[in-house]
Amino acid sequence: MRKDDDVTTPGETLPGPDPGANDAAAQQRMAVLDDLAWRGLIADSTDLVALRRDALEGPITLYCGFDPTAPSLHMGNLMQILTVRRFQLAGHRPLALVGGATGMIGDPKESGERTLNPAELVQEWVTRIRGQLERFFDFGAVPNAAIMVNNYDWTVGLSTLDFLRDVGKHFSVNRMLDREAVAVRLAGPGISYTEFSYQLLQSYDYLQLHEQFGCTLQTGGSDQWGNIVAGVDLIRRVTTHHVHAITTPLVTKADGTKFGKTESGTVWLDPALTSPYAFFQFWLGAEDAITPNLLRIFSFRSHAEIEELELALSERPHERAAQRALAVELTDLVHGVVERERVEAAAQALFGHGGADVADLDLATLDAALREAPHASVTAAEWAEGISVADALARSGLVASKAAGRRTIAEGGAYVANQRITEESAMLTNSDLLHGTWVLLRRGRRHIGGIRVETP
Repeated sequence: MRKDDDVTTPGETLPGPDPGANDAAAQQRMAVLDDLAWRGLIADSTDLVALRRDALEGPITLYCGFDPTAPSLHMGNLMQILTVRRFQLAGHRPLALVGGATGMIGDPKESGERTLNPAELVQEWVTRIRGQLERFFDFGAVPNAAIMVNNYDWTVGLSTLDFLRDVGKHFSVNRMLDREAVAVRLAGPGISYTEFSYQLLQSYDYLQLHEQFGCTLQTGGSDQWGNIVAGVDLIRRVTTHHVHAITTPLVTKADGTKFGKTESGTVWLDPALTSPYAFFQFWLGAEDAITPNLLRIFSFRSHAEIEELELALSERPHERAAQRALAVELTDLVHGVVERERVEAAAQALFGHGGADVADLDLATLDAALREAPHASVTAAEWAEGISVADALARSGLVASKAAGRRTIAEGGAYVANQRITEESAMLTNSDLLHGTWVLLRRGRRHIGGIRVETP
């Protein structure tokens, strides 16, 4: 089994047989591998030549697993979802696995032992995550329709003795200790047998899906490589069959920190946890340095369209055309066109563009937008005592001090609900409150903030 030899660089065509010129379906099935390579989406792999040959012969059944260790999927999951979606669009059949069993344990983290969630809560999260996955795959009447599976179904009735004899016997503890997360835990706080056994459960999933559905490819993040190839090895030992594995690279920001987090926390796919407005703004605010990579990883645009956006970013970065294209495409995909249009209308109103009236914004959108911006909360008593505009600008963090707030007003750069403030001593009033809760502040053209009045 190989890890590095088969990995290509972006733009490189993978080795292997080419289909006949008249077999368009086979060409499409194989082309997804070249597309993944061009997009830089192959970090590790087993035998890509063999995988390419299998794709030539017919549709591949593949799977990626999603553990319900939280009430929603997040940005890291989205990368995996879209990778599997590319395979389905190319004619392959995806299995969307929700880990009702593995989610009750959780993959070991380097930082320490997970807190086990109650079984009832995990099953509730299973339902929520299944609903999220249904948005991205075609489960309809197509030859390669996706299938939803739950590893709880084949794990719940498995006895400890059977598991140890039929599965555990094929695993070397020595190799399991080599896994990076396990090694870090052993050198530090230690690891429970429960989390140490996670690799066996994930490997057993691959075996079950291979036997039940003919699954021959597992995908996942590069941090899952050890678990995934353990499943490949288990299938070989139990059935003598050779199956495949591909992992995608971990995505980081320009400073090396994890992509998919903001100052307010994880970017979730559930609109109740990360609003469509915040989701859109997350992509719109992507750093120039990593945007070309994000386009290739997350966009379904053609290579030519992506290269055109990359050129526009290089020549006219101030236009942020690449970031906007990503924000539109991914918000449409995750939240729908209607929500994206509402988000864009909200941005127009918040920044005083296009004649949109900020008073027309619904409270949920306004609340989501201003919680993502610099803001501060005041009590009802403080509000009743009176707050000046200069003080509000300082409290929100839009300026460094009340004196700076007064200077901003004097220079004509202070706005309340998009109305320019001209008096340095101006006070906020109840008429400035939107939905009786928020005051929208703006400094210049691009910086918004807010004051939130806490109700008793």
